Amino acid sequence: MTSGSTHQDPTADRRSGVLLHATSLPGGRLGPEAFAFVDWLADAGQSWWQVLPLTPPDGHGSPYASPSAFAGWAGLLERPSAPVTAAEEADFHDCNDYWIDDWIRFAGPGALADQVRFDREWGALRAHAAARGIRIMGDLPFYVAPDAADVRAHPGLFRTDTVAGVPPDAFTEDGQLWGNPTYDWEAMAADHDRWWIARLARSAALHDSSRIDHFRAFESWWAVPRGAQTAREGEWRAGPGARVVEAARRELGPLSLVAEDLGIITPEVHHLMEALGLPGMRVLQFAFPGGWDNSHSVQNHPERCVVYVGTHDNDTAVGWWDSASDAARGEAWHACAAAGIHDEPPHRMLMRLALSSRAGLAVVTAQDLLGLGADARLNTPGTAVGNWSWRLEPGALTPDLARWLRDETERAGRSPS
Repeated sequence: MTSGSTHQDPTADRRSGVLLHATSLPGGRLGPEAFAFVDWLADAGQSWWQVLPLTPPDGHGSPYASPSAFAGWAGLLERPSAPVTAAEEADFHDCNDYWIDDWIRFAGPGALADQVRFDREWGALRAHAAARGIRIMGDLPFYVAPDAADVRAHPGLFRTDTVAGVPPDAFTEDGQLWGNPTYDWEAMAADHDRWWIARLARSAALHDSSRIDHFRAFESWWAVPRGAQTAREGEWRAGPGARVVEAARRELGPLSLVAEDLGIITPEVHHLMEALGLPGMRVLQFAFPGGWDNSHSVQNHPERCVVYVGTHDNDTAVGWWDSASDAARGEAWHACAAAGIHDEPPHRMLMRLALSSRAGLAVVTAQDLLGLGADARLNTPGTAVGNWSWRLEPGALTPDLARWLRDETERAGRSPS
């Protein structure tokens, strides 16, 4: 599949976009609804569509613990039985020879044809998006699922003594025990980081830019002993630093990447981002209550970052507002007033505040555009059930809503030239 990407820093120009998981499209798959969403984005004056991982999800619907770091999910196909020629299969195999045989062995008969169909449908959507001036930001999970195709094919690249997680913080007393396999970074280096380079190449072929989830693990990662009951039993261990991204750039050329730098972020993580020249993220829900030294407060946003009211891991703006403390709501009102934003429903005020940020890219969610409550939340980190099920109702994104977003995008100086 040809990328067509310019590999541009998504924060280089003052722009905006919408976050919507592909499974949250009406019908939960590609096809006419996906094309219609791209058209709506263009009508709304947007420049970016941010998607979540396109890889197969786990049994709970999460795309962040996928059985493949490379394969597109056949469950997204509009035409899962469309004919595939031998020539198409041979061409796909030649372009994806590093990983496709591993996936075929794991997924069984028909896996190659499904990947041809996926690239065919996704490629058509990418071409339509490009024609409408819409670029697509993808999402690269840091880890893969236990017993994933990649672990079976390359067992020497993964550790057997530790699993992934994050330590205790203000939100989780015992941390989060994800249980994903962790990487043997010395073995990766001995293999010249080929697996990671192939991952980044695949992501660059599918998207115009990619957000690296849990980027901080390149600097240091939380190692939880296998069999531990909670993540509290883990410890920090050194990651590969800049080595992987630098190796990929040497082989692949420029890459458009965004570092997810949320959570426990140390000065060393920021130094690594600066060394690699990667923009990070800011989330307004984390700014209140905050203070003038809070990096998520709108007055502290750098130009080279992507700002959100909330991401797929946060509550909706309405849900957050309804559950926030009086102090948090008061600070949010004050921040909006300081930006000249008054007398609108809280979810619209917060979206306008994000658009007003000096951040190069502002992204709002479809749920917040619709003013939906907590029942429309897509994911609650640390919980396994009840996530990834929300879908957009057909026709919910109306022309009137497109006009509102286009007007606010223009007001914020984010309209495409």
